[in-house]
Formats: sequence, C-alpha cells, structure tokens
Amino acid sequence: MKYVVILGDGMADDPVEALGGQTPLAYASTPAIDALAAKGEVGLVRTIPEGMKPGSDTANLSVLGYDPKQYYTGRSPLEALSIGVDMEEKDVALRCNLVTLTEEDVPYEQQRILDHSSSEISTEDAKILLDAVTKEMADEMYQFYAGTSYRHCLIWKNGKVIDLTPPHDVLEQQITPYLPKDKRLLQMQERSYEILKEHPLNKERRAKGLNPANSFWFWGAGTKPALSSFEEAHGKKGAMISAVDLLKGIAVGAGMDNIVVEGANGGLDTNYEGKAQAAVKALAEDGYDFVYIHVEAPDEMGHQGSAERKVKSIEYLDQRVIRLVEEGLTQAGLDHRMLIMPDHPTPVHLRTHTDSPVPYLLYDSTAPQAGQWRYQEDEAEESKNVVSCGWDMMERLFQEK
Repeated sequence: MKYVVILGDGMADDPVEALGGQTPLAYASTPAIDALAAKGEVGLVRTIPEGMKPGSDTANLSVLGYDPKQYYTGRSPLEALSIGVDMEEKDVALRCNLVTLTEEDVPYEQQRILDHSSSEISTEDAKILLDAVTKEMADEMYQFYAGTSYRHCLIWKNGKVIDLTPPHDVLEQQITPYLPKDKRLLQMQERSYEILKEHPLNKERRAKGLNPANSFWFWGAGTKPALSSFEEAHGKKGAMISAVDLLKGIAVGAGMDNIVVEGANGGLDTNYEGKAQAAVKALAEDGYDFVYIHVEAPDEMGHQGSAERKVKSIEYLDQRVIRLVEEGLTQAGLDHRMLIMPDHPTPVHLRTHTDSPVPYLLYDSTAPQAGQWRYQEDEAEESKNVVSCGWDMMERLFQEK
C-alpha cells in the first residue's frame, strides 16, 4: 500500500457572491476530485488547535501528525531548517518578507502594505534586493539567509521571541500598530525601505507593472525546533514535494526527504505536472511509502483576494496533480490511499487565514465506497464525519480498512 497527501494550501473558503454564492472549491470544475469523492469518505477536520494562530506552520504540522501545541516553536525556525541554517539553542529565527509598501509621501510608519509577496517576486530578483540591504546590516548578531521568492530568513543570535504580525494579516492597513517594538528590528525595516524603494531593479519592476519589493517585514519569530522522526512514528519512509521553505523545513525536522522539482515556485504558474510525476516516481520506483504533495497556489490567490484565480488554482490542482497522481499509481498497479485537503481556509474576502475546520477527502483504491457526497465545504459538514484533532489524520490515512 502506498500513501499520498495532496494538500491545496488555503483551498477552503467562504461563499463568494461573484461565484453565485458558492465557494471556489464548489464552483471549480474538478472531475478528478469528483470521481474520488464518489468512492471515498468526505468530512471536516480541525487542523488549528484552539487558541493557536491559523498559519500554514501550525496547520501543516497538524496534518503531518504533529500536535502543534507540543511541537511548534515558531514558523521561521522551520524555514531555517530547509535552507540549511544550523541554529544554536539561543538563536531566534525570523521570517524576512520582501513586501510592497505604498510609497506615499508620509513617514515610514504611516505607509500601508499593498502586497505581502511583491507580485510573487522571483527568487533571482529577491536575492539581488536582499543582498543590496544585508551587505549593510549583517553582522555577528544579525545574519540573513536567502530563501524562496519573497520568503527569507533572519537569524538573531541570542535573540528574543517577540510578537510580530504576519504582513498578509494587515494588507491595505497602515503599518503603525504592527511595527516591531524592538528598536533594532524597526531600524532595519526602515533602512531597507530607504535602500529598496530607489533600487534600479525595483524601477524595472514598476516599469513592467510589477509591485516593487521595497521593504523588509519581520515576523514568525521562534527558537530551534525539535520534531520527532516521522518514519519512527508511522513506520513509513516519507518524502515532501513543495516549493515552500516552510514545508521543506518541516520535512527536514521530521527526517523526511525533500524532492526538488524544477519550476516549482509556489505560484499559480508552478510546475504542477512535475510535482505529480515526481510523486509517482517516488512511490513506484524509489522505495517511498508516503509522499506529501504541497501546492501553495490556492493560498496565494486567497491572499490576493482573487476568487477567479483561486478557482483556476483549484482546477489546476485537480487536473494537473490529482488526476495525474491517481492515473500514475493505478497504471503502476499500486494499491494506494489518498488524502486530499487544505491546511486552513484563506477566504478571498478576508485575504488571510482563518481557523475554521476544513474539508477532507479520504480515498482507498482497494476499498471504494458508494459515496454520496461532493468534496466541498458545505457537503463535508453535512456528512457528519468530523475529526476534531488534525494530527489524527495521519493515523486515519494509514488505518487500512
């Protein structure tokens, strides 16, 4: 038996007026998902423990079988693992986003955040801008590391875990109440804006109609993580396929292998087919028992507030990942159990995460059911199948009937 999780980050949503009162998941054309739902189990699962913030960090830990209240030490430390940062016990890691501020004729602290991803800036462009700032700021206490796209890392030696606001939670808002209380972190954000707003590359980006990456934004502070071994816990050799440093870092911490797919970038134009093909190869040829395929695009489209593009991302996930994985495993003659779900909702009208339960679809190729439900939020609720703790989903996936 082979096992697959296909996770559409932020895929769940609320009803959208522009979609006739349907959610993007209900509105999208998803024949591959529909075929599996007709033979599988549909229900709701709560991935975010009560009292914790609804992030992809806590939620994906939960889906992978780790109770966030026990294992979560911050988001950025997990990302640091993925890019090979060897944290010491007293180090604090922070996410360093390259964001777009409004560039109004007002002081820095009165600017507004337009875009948390700077038009999903390429990793190549981001490294140029990161270097332009960090060559002035980096020292023994503050060390910067390049990540993927707009997502980068600051290691603060002997630092403090302080409360910082994710930029995607305060889009279009004046940044005054959300700035770091730590004097040095605030100075670095302000100085980054002075350097980046006039950088030649940002002038090129504006000319192309792209948002300039004109400021650092620090958040997600945490200490060195200590996850237990996924293989020891479940007896399954696992691999992660994701373009996102957070998921790669969780895999490193869990002792899973990361499979790198060329052209996988975390955006709407990611290499969907490459992810599907890599997963089938890992299970059919390379000796893996379990693969976790993470697709970031629905979450990014939710943050952009675009129902149309979120629908498209779900349709791409359906036809360019789920269909290909199911066909590939079937053609290889492999019995398999597949779990399809989001980590959390990212409603397009809010442009940020919520902690509502999310719909799951569990399919077993050896024990098809006579299903009556479609895979969407309202029918998942009507099914009355409820998993109250997200970290129980792994055991549910591995529990063959």
